[in-house]
Amino acid sequence: MQFFSDNATPVCPEVMAAIAAADQADFGYDGDAWSGRLDQAFSALFDAPVKALWVTTGTAANSIALACLCPPYGGVICHEEAHIVVDECGAPGFYTHGAALMTLPGSGAKLSPDMVKDRLGATRPDVHQVPARAISITQASEYGLAYTPDEVAALGAVARDHGLGLHMDGARFANAVAFLGCHPADLTWRAGVDIVSFGCVKNGGMIGEAIVFFGAQAKDRAAQAERWRKRGGHLLSKGRYLAAQLLAMVEGDLWLSNARAANAAARSLADAASGRLLHPVETNELFIRLTHDEAARLRAAGFDFYDWGEGAARLVTNWSQDKDSVQPMADALKALG
Repeated sequence: MQFFSDNATPVCPEVMAAIAAADQADFGYDGDAWSGRLDQAFSALFDAPVKALWVTTGTAANSIALACLCPPYGGVICHEEAHIVVDECGAPGFYTHGAALMTLPGSGAKLSPDMVKDRLGATRPDVHQVPARAISITQASEYGLAYTPDEVAALGAVARDHGLGLHMDGARFANAVAFLGCHPADLTWRAGVDIVSFGCVKNGGMIGEAIVFFGAQAKDRAAQAERWRKRGGHLLSKGRYLAAQLLAMVEGDLWLSNARAANAAARSLADAASGRLLHPVETNELFIRLTHDEAARLRAAGFDFYDWGEGAARLVTNWSQDKDSVQPMADALKALG
């Protein structure tokens, strides 16, 4: 039983069926019927007119989104442990042609409005320093914590007051919504988010994510993103297969039901390891204290996961699991004492 990552899971049956259904002749690139339905499907999901594009990866989604918000001479304020900083091999700088990532600390890998304002206040307005042009947050954070609507809105207010764009890396957006029980709009455009990278692969997809644009500049930014997508090599000639997956996720309850299952599995493990938790468990990631010997015992029993520094481990649950299916791991954690 593996808890490495929700990237390593099988494709959920509904998505596989949608891919098969799209296996017919149609127009190439994004001129097909499936791609043509994305705006409508995501507009219904977010209860507002939006523009939505498919891209192949989350890294491309984040980087293209930031390129639409930040010029080469600008900076993106983000957490020092954000995925765009730690795990994207400089892709945001590549797509923005050199924009800086202006990193900040913060508990649970979350930004706070006060820290952002302090960072903005410490930057001189002359040509010798990098001016912030965007803020990027991760939902859920790199430690599995969900930004509440009020927390996003507070950051959105800072962005608005300083003329900055607000981007949300939503690789686990579904898990955050499932945990919070709020409307997707409350975490995005109603709270001041301009662009969200909407995760699909971690939630049961095969390949492909969406970039969703909100507000008055949505059309212009989406047109810009189309150019970045092509220039960066992410405009697939048979894009209908990506669009079909996204539609399967969002035209029904699949995106939420998959996330709820993953969250429930994580909650079960969290209850079993309550004395070991390094962070609250709000979505589908657990960070626990685990000695080398304890980790070896779990692996010898058939469980696997990533070590996370000295004396710690990360466990990630996924859409194909639930409370009952992870019970063997819960029992093994309890047995450690």
